[in-house]
Amino acid sequence: MALVLYNTRSRCEETFQPLVPGRISIYVCGITVYDRCHVGHARSLVFFDTVVRYLRWRGYEVEFVRNITDIDDKIINRARERAEPWKDLADRFIAAMHRDVEALGCLRPDIEPRATDHIGEMIELIATLERRGLAYKVGDGDVYFAVTDFPPYGGLSGRNLEEMQAGARVDIDERKRSPMDFALWKSAKPDEPWWPSPWGNGRPGWHLECSAMSMKYLGRVFDIHGGGEDLIFPHHENELAQSCGAYDTDFVRYWIHHAFVRIDQEKMSKSLGNAFAIEDVLKEVEAEGLRLHLLSVHYRSPLDFSAAGIAESTRALVRAYETLARADEAGVAAREYGWESPEAAPLVEAMDADFNTSRAVGILFESLREANRALDAGDAGRAAEAVAVMRAVGRGLGLLLRSPSEFLGSYNARGASQAGLAAADIERLIVARREARSAKDFRRADELRAELLGQGIVLEDGPAGTTWRRA
Repeated sequence: MALVLYNTRSRCEETFQPLVPGRISIYVCGITVYDRCHVGHARSLVFFDTVVRYLRWRGYEVEFVRNITDIDDKIINRARERAEPWKDLADRFIAAMHRDVEALGCLRPDIEPRATDHIGEMIELIATLERRGLAYKVGDGDVYFAVTDFPPYGGLSGRNLEEMQAGARVDIDERKRSPMDFALWKSAKPDEPWWPSPWGNGRPGWHLECSAMSMKYLGRVFDIHGGGEDLIFPHHENELAQSCGAYDTDFVRYWIHHAFVRIDQEKMSKSLGNAFAIEDVLKEVEAEGLRLHLLSVHYRSPLDFSAAGIAESTRALVRAYETLARADEAGVAAREYGWESPEAAPLVEAMDADFNTSRAVGILFESLREANRALDAGDAGRAAEAVAVMRAVGRGLGLLLRSPSEFLGSYNARGASQAGLAAADIERLIVARREARSAKDFRRADELRAELLGQGIVLEDGPAGTTWRRA
C-alpha cells in the first residue's frame, strides 16, 4: 500500500515519495500568540499531531517543526491595548498554548522555533532576494518583494496575477511598484519593537519568518508544509515566492491544508466574534472527546462545531473505554499489531488514502462492536483480535492511550462534579447501599441507587464490586 496525499499545489492526489527514503520532514505554521487558542486552532493542532503519530507508527522517521509567531502587528496592538510589554504578552500566551497542546493530547514538535530568535536568518533571506532583483527598498527602510518579477506567483493558490492586480487596492502604499508587492521588512515606528538591518531599524514582515525558519531546520527543499486553508493565500503563496525566488528550488514537495471549523455555517475566527477558546471548552468537555470530534470529519471538509457533536463523540469514546475495561476484566490480552500486519490493514488503507481519519474512526467503532459481540459469546481469541485493532487505531489517531480506569474515573468525576456531587459523596452512598444489601434491606438499597440516578450517576454491579459512571 502506498501513501496518497492531496497536494494543494497540484490540486490532485499524488503518491507520496519522501525526499529521503524512510524519513519525512514536516513544517506546520503555528500560532500567532496574541490571544488564547480557539477550537479552530485545535483542529490544526490535532490533525497534524495525528499525521505525525500515524507516520511514525507507519515506520517513518519524522522531523516535525511548528513555529511560533511572537512578533506581529496583532501582538503589538494587543499589548498596546493592555498597556503590557509585547514580549510579556507573547510569553504569556505561549504558555497558554502549551497547556492547550498538552490538554489535547498532542505531542510537542521536535523543533518549535520563535520568530524573534531568527531575525538574522530573515535578514539574510531578504539580502539574497535583493541581490537577485526580487526585493527593493522604499522610503525610510521598508523592503518589498517584487511580485511581478516572479512569474510563477499565484501557482499555489491558483490565482491569476493580472486579476489580482486589477482587484487590489492601490491606496495602501503608493510607493510599491505593484499593489500586489508584499512587505519583507517594515521600518521602525515609534513605540514598536525593532532590530537593526542593512535597510535601517525595523522588523520582518509576517510572511518572511516561515521561509527562513523552515529552510533553516529542514533544508531548502522538504517534504510537507501544512496549515489551514486560510493560509494558502497570501501567506503560503508569499512563502513559496520568497523561498523559490531566493534559491531556485521547489521549496515544498507536498502542501497540505485543512478546512475551517464552522459555527452556524460561518468560519470560526476571532474577527467574527464566534471563536471558542480551547481552555474554556475543556472546562465543560473531555479533551479526548473533543479530539475524537475533530477527527470524525475528513480534514479537507469543513467541521461544524457544536456541543451536541462533542457530546456524541464523548459518549462514543466512553463506550470504547468501557469495552476495553470489559476486556481487561475478562482477562483478554490484546496482541500488538504493527502497521504491516494483516489486522492493521484496514487502518493503513484508510489513513494512506489522504489521512482519512473519518474512515479510521469508523474502523475503531466497528472493532468495538466486534469486541463486544465476541465478549458476549465468550470468544476470547476473537475479542483479543478486535481489541488489538481498537488499540492500533487508537495509536494512529492519538486516542485510547489512557487506561480505562483512569479515563472512566476522570469522566465520572467530572460528571459527579457537574451533578453537584463530590466523588467522596458517591462512594459514601455506594458503601451505604452495599451495607443495606448485606442487611437484606433491598428497599433501602434501591432508594440509594435511585437517588444517585436522579443526579445522573449510574451504578453497575460486577464481580469486582460496584462501579459508577455518568448517565
